[in-house]
Amino acid sequence: MKQYYKKRINSICFHLATVLRIGGVLLFLPIFAGILWDDNFCFSPFLIAFLIPGSVTVILGIILKKVTTSVPLSLRDSMFICTISWVFLSLLGAIPYTIILPIHYLDAFFETMSGFTTTGITMFTDINTLPKSILFWRALTQWIGGLGILSMFIVLGFKGGAAANKIFSAESHKVSLHKPFSGIFRTAKVLWTLYISFTIAETVMLRILGLNFFDALTHSFTTISTGGYSIYDNSIAYFRMAGFTHAHLIELVILLFMIFGGINFLIHFRFWTGDIKSLWDNSEIRYYWFLLGTSILLIFIVYSYNNGWTYTDFNGEEIIGFNALLFNVKDIAFQVISILSTTGYTTRDIGSSYFVPIAKQIFLIFMIIGGCAGSTGGGFKVLRITILNRLVGNRLFRLNASRYSRIPLTVDGKIIDEKEIQSVLTLFFLWISLIIIGGMITAIFSPHNSWQSFSGMFSALGNIGPCYLSVSEIIALHPVVKLTYIFGMLAGRLEILPVLLLFSRKFYK
Repeated sequence: MKQYYKKRINSICFHLATVLRIGGVLLFLPIFAGILWDDNFCFSPFLIAFLIPGSVTVILGIILKKVTTSVPLSLRDSMFICTISWVFLSLLGAIPYTIILPIHYLDAFFETMSGFTTTGITMFTDINTLPKSILFWRALTQWIGGLGILSMFIVLGFKGGAAANKIFSAESHKVSLHKPFSGIFRTAKVLWTLYISFTIAETVMLRILGLNFFDALTHSFTTISTGGYSIYDNSIAYFRMAGFTHAHLIELVILLFMIFGGINFLIHFRFWTGDIKSLWDNSEIRYYWFLLGTSILLIFIVYSYNNGWTYTDFNGEEIIGFNALLFNVKDIAFQVISILSTTGYTTRDIGSSYFVPIAKQIFLIFMIIGGCAGSTGGGFKVLRITILNRLVGNRLFRLNASRYSRIPLTVDGKIIDEKEIQSVLTLFFLWISLIIIGGMITAIFSPHNSWQSFSGMFSALGNIGPCYLSVSEIIALHPVVKLTYIFGMLAGRLEILPVLLLFSRKFYK
């Protein structure tokens, strides 16, 4: 038995060594950003903040790799590796913040976890005054976390195989794991090729519309990853406030890539291989379009009923008529897409009076639903909502059928087995439970009302970012609440069960 545990620990450490080495290398990348865009970077603590933690981590990874060997992994060990990797890299990634900025380590850990999980809740104000190396690191954490930290490590280090397959399965957003190829390494490689291509495309388009290269790159990092870390306090509204000539077109480009980020990347693969009907031929993508379309239309109708065809811009200028209609549709569509895809960018504060009460309720619901399975979006996933909806219909149909009839639950002509249904129901129960617990903890340790308290946990667990608490109120939260949100962000990103495994006594026995 002791020999079994020794082999098990040895194998876990072997795969963690790869995480250490590549994670350390990632910390070197902001150094180049600092050299290019920060003044006197090489003669400041900025260089030390990234170089020393990165170097120590790489060396530890190399040593650990040499003294360990790999043995076949179980799924639970893969889940453990997955969770520990995300926690460790967030702890590591917080170090530069504490060296460079006057910030407590807990807040730095919160910011890094929010980045890697693509949540986007921030501990920073006056963001545009931060060093470029820090802004680049914030954006990079979200870009890395978008498709999954370990999916990238599979491409760079694991090279496929049974272990990589289990690790990819433990990390991926899925109901069941669908792959365009039999090999997990080739699948991950295709997904990252698409991901990088989208990033390059958005960067080029934003550059054409007037953004400098740094702004275009960092916003592309945090759009396609559905992360939402802007380098400005006013998020995407900054470009209109700053008087950019093509500000509305900039918003439309970002809107387009938020939609892309919320769609299953395997649908992107099918589309780019010539399968145009992939954009509507399955239930999940049709639900995705339905949710977007109906919510935008409903919010616009209610807004127009209350305010007429008027539009007030940030400078107080009032626009009426057809242009007001277009601008209102754009602002409403931007926020709906941002919330459902869990990007979290804003052109208007979601708690402001601009958004009618029904809009704020829809935003909370969308914080739970999130993007499609296999997307970079967080949330419970549109596919699971589809299954729950079909399950209700299936149960109602059974009430009117013969007691001896067998009526399987099907989605897109495929039978969903009982294990899958139980998994979806379990996860839904855990989601609701964690939202309730997190909301209650927030209410106990803060002066905020129930609406605000629940919205904070909605935001953390859904990996969405915006909520009905301001940035200053988030920063002032009690450490217990911050730790609760950190747990919520990680649980939401890894779909709860891998994180709960850390608290299982049986796992360690």
